[in-house]
Parts: sequence; structure tokens; C-alpha cells
Amino acid sequence: MKVFQISIEVNKNSVGKIAEQIGEEILRNKGESYITYARSCLPSKSKTIKIGNRFDLYYHGVQTRLFDTHCLHSKRATNNLIKQIDKIAPDIIHLHHIHGYFIHMEILFNYLKKKNYPVVWTFHDCWSFTGHCAFFDTVDCNKWKTLCYDCELKKSYPASYLIDRSTKNFELKKKLFTSLDNLTIVPVSLWLQDLVKQSFLKNQKMELIKNGVDISVFNIFKSYSNGLENETRKILLGVASTWDERKGLNEFIKLDKLIDHSSYCITLIGLDNKQLAEIPKTIHGFPKTDNVTDLVSFYNQASIFVNPTKSDTYPTTNLEAIACGIPVVTYNTGGSPEAITPETGIVTNNKDAYSILEAINEIEKERSKGKFSKEVIRNYAIKNFNKQKQFNQYIDLYKKVIEKSQLT
Repeated sequence: MKVFQISIEVNKNSVGKIAEQIGEEILRNKGESYITYARSCLPSKSKTIKIGNRFDLYYHGVQTRLFDTHCLHSKRATNNLIKQIDKIAPDIIHLHHIHGYFIHMEILFNYLKKKNYPVVWTFHDCWSFTGHCAFFDTVDCNKWKTLCYDCELKKSYPASYLIDRSTKNFELKKKLFTSLDNLTIVPVSLWLQDLVKQSFLKNQKMELIKNGVDISVFNIFKSYSNGLENETRKILLGVASTWDERKGLNEFIKLDKLIDHSSYCITLIGLDNKQLAEIPKTIHGFPKTDNVTDLVSFYNQASIFVNPTKSDTYPTTNLEAIACGIPVVTYNTGGSPEAITPETGIVTNNKDAYSILEAINEIEKERSKGKFSKEVIRNYAIKNFNKQKQFNQYIDLYKKVIEKSQLT
């Protein structure tokens, strides 16, 4: 089996790590694994292929900012990618994010239709069935169910500051993304699956496969080496690859005003330089780290993992924290609650800092009664988040899709 994954990154950030781990399962099953990247590529066990260059990314980004033409540039880069696909002649093509300023979607999908490749497409967000945005929860928009127009999130990723092409983008996506005969969509959460079933993709073949993590890496340890070794207070931890309003940075700032600083301190991982300079001095702030050992160290030193995301698909940070035996507090938004059980954390229906504080107090109260033990939380992760078990489902799907394609 020869699998060609189209990803913007390899072995970095959530999607890049997922692509890498799927590749590892392909190799473990004696297959050939190829993964593309346009931005970052950390060491990989798969064969990696670069799409475009820095100029392509910037030009694509500038055009998007001006004209809302995301995924309608990078022609040269996409045509070169097609040449690579032709050369490798994979048995199946697996798409992840195609947004991110590196693919011309019309060229790619016309090629996939012409070649009639079996295609598996993992949805990590909602971009594939909207006229612009990747998430729409923050404005409670339902236009995507029928036809996008007058986009309220035009200035959100992928931001456009002048033109609103949401209607044309919606119609083009609908035309392209429903044109493939051998397409199987893989939502990574029940929440996202439900949305896809309400979209113009509702008649496409669909199979739910939730994400997993490396539970041998994300584990319970007692040694710390992260700069907080002397911190005696209980740590409330937040982790994100990019902190913004959607991820809940302001929620942490509000929470910081409510907590007892003699007992608790907030620690945030993944802040940029501007955010590091602006956050309250009472918050421990750290930049993004690609060092997994450091990240695991932060999880293990934490008392509670707090994820006040306002819109998310199925956050791997929740899984990583639980695999380290740390209870999670999260808002009842998107697919974030799907990893949480009464044994592993608390989901708050009220989306405010007060409800987070109440959940924190409840966890500490129940801990005194023996609940929320590291071992119980960790065991749940072993049973439900093991990457090998989760991503092996892709191998089964590949075999099924390829076999069906050969019969037609």
C-alpha cells in the first residue's frame, strides 16, 4: 500500500503530528508513506515532499488578505505537486488541511477527479464546507448550511481585509468537493460529523475516526525540567499552538483575577513575543515549544489542565493532559467535551471564568475524597486515546476504499 498524505506540516502542531503518526502506522503495516509540507518539517519516518517555497506562501497570503481568494493561488506549487504524485503513483491520497496558503484547490481537485484516485479527507475544522472561515461558533452563524454571504468573520483566518468572496468561495467549494466519486470524509469528532451531515457534503461517504496521542510519550512522570521546579503553588495549565480569542487567552486573563494567588498560578504555553510582554505578571508565560519532553514536563507539573476554547474540533491538548493523568476543565464547545468523562474532568456549560473557577474548586474538593487520581485518568487515555489503536483505523479504511475502487 502506497499512501500520499497532503499536509501543510510534518510532525509539528496537531495536524502535522497526526499525519506523521498515521504515516508510522502505514510503515508498521509494510506500506510506503509520503507526506507533504509547505511550512515546517520536523524529523519524520515517512518520505517528505516540499510544496512551494516561502515566496509562494507570502504571495498566496497577500492575495488572500486583499481579495478573499484563499486556495486559489500557488498554481506553480500545485502543478509541481501533481508531477510528484504522478511520479510516485500512490494507491490512495489522504488530504488533511488544504488551506494554509499552499494549494490551488481547483487545480488539485480537477486533477484528482481526472485521475479518479481514491481519496480520504480528514476534516480537522469546518473550512471545507464554508465560504470563508474555519470555525463559526463565535458568531453563531448558520449561513454555511445553505449559502454563505456577507461574512461576519471575513477578517478572521483566512483573513481578507478588502473583498468578501464568501458566496463565490462557497459555490466553488461545493462544486469541487462534491465532484469526486471516490472520496471518503473523516471527521475527527462527533460534533464535526454532525456539522458535515448538515452541509453540502452530507451525501458523501463518511467515517468517524477520532485522534490519538502517543501514550508512551505522554505519560506520568515525577521529574520536571521546565523552569517551574521551585513553584510550590498548584499550576493551572493552558497549552495552544496559537493563542487567540478563539483559544481562550482572554478567559485565562479573567481567571487570573479570580484565583487565590497564594494557592494557584496560571501557566500558559505557546505565547508569542507580544503576548509574553502583555500578559499579567502573575501568569507564567512560555513560548511555543517543539520539545515534547518539555511539554510533557509542563503537563506533569500541572494540577489541572484548563481549556477555555470557544470553538474547537477535538483538541489533542485534552488528550495529552489526560494521558499524563491530569484532569481537564473545558467549555461545552465544539468537540472539546468529547474526551471528558466524570473521571477525567469537568465540562462547564456557562462559558465564563467564574464557571472555570467553580470547576477547579469542585475538582479539588473531589480529590480530597479520592476522585481524579492520576492513575484512573491515565488508564482512560490508555483505553481510548492510544494513537496506534486510533490511527490503525485509517489502515482499515485505506484497504476498504482501495478494494472498492478496484472493483469499480
